[in-house]
Amino acid sequence: MCEAAPQLRSEEGSVTAEIAAVIPAIVLVIALCLGALQAVTHQLHVTDAAAAAARGLGRGDDVATVLGRARAEIGDVSVSTEPEGEFVCARLRSPCPAGPFGALGLTVVARSCALAGGL
Repeated sequence: MCEAAPQLRSEEGSVTAEIAAVIPAIVLVIALCLGALQAVTHQLHVTDAAAAAARGLGRGDDVATVLGRARAEIGDVSVSTEPEGEFVCARLRSPCPAGPFGALGLTVVARSCALAGGL
């Protein structure tokens, strides 16, 4: 007669414990990835607004008008202008929106130049 080998029960529940230990790390990685995606998207918006601001300044718009357009598009933003030869440049700074990088105080900066007096 053959006897069945005794079942080892020492590993019972180990999969549940391993999953419970790994889930917070997975959630953290996903949150950081989503925050990075949000920061990159915000950088693209600020870059587009900087290009529009430079074009506006090149056409002769004043800084208040350019700042109003940028705030309508982005929200919290500051604009500075820099003449550079026959070009006028706009530098926009905006804090990253809420999220992991916003909580760290990340600021997005974009600069664009346009020919002064252009149409």
